[in-house]
Amino acid sequence: MVLAGACSSGGEAVEQFSALRPDVTLMDLQMPGMNGLDAMIAIRRKVPNARVIILTTHTGDAQIVRALKAGAAGYLAKDAVPEELIDTIRSVHAGRKTVSPQVAVKLATHAMDALLTAAEIDVLQLVAAGNTNKLVGDKLGITEDTVKARVKNILSKLGAHDRTHAVTIALKRGIIELS
Repeated sequence: MVLAGACSSGGEAVEQFSALRPDVTLMDLQMPGMNGLDAMIAIRRKVPNARVIILTTHTGDAQIVRALKAGAAGYLAKDAVPEELIDTIRSVHAGRKTVSPQVAVKLATHAMDALLTAAEIDVLQLVAAGNTNKLVGDKLGITEDTVKARVKNILSKLGAHDRTHAVTIALKRGIIELS
């Protein structure tokens, strides 16, 4: 194996991929400017069969699913042992999709969970920012009763006790991010 290049931002990763055309790319999700998911999507638009492994500290099931749906060929936590990283690179290079056992457990744990709708995620994102139901409704152009109904659905789907617990769960799983 040969390290073809290294980048510090998503935009730079897209540029370097075009210039270097590596067989396998390791991509973090959190980078300045363009994040790793958007960089991978941009790379795969140009080269649909590009093999990208997400190597990150972010192991929330929603983040994993987004990355795999966007075309990631592998997903590893940064605390993976070196042998696991090497095995994953070789496996992805050979054309297989690979996730670490830790990632597989996260996916399996939430595989049967009810998914939040886009509208519920919008509400939860505004709740996470500290907005009251009335303010959430005003910002989304919906009634306060609609916000309350969506919050009730969110609590049920996430198995949360209250709004704060729902936000904590959603952040941990990567359903929402703080801006």
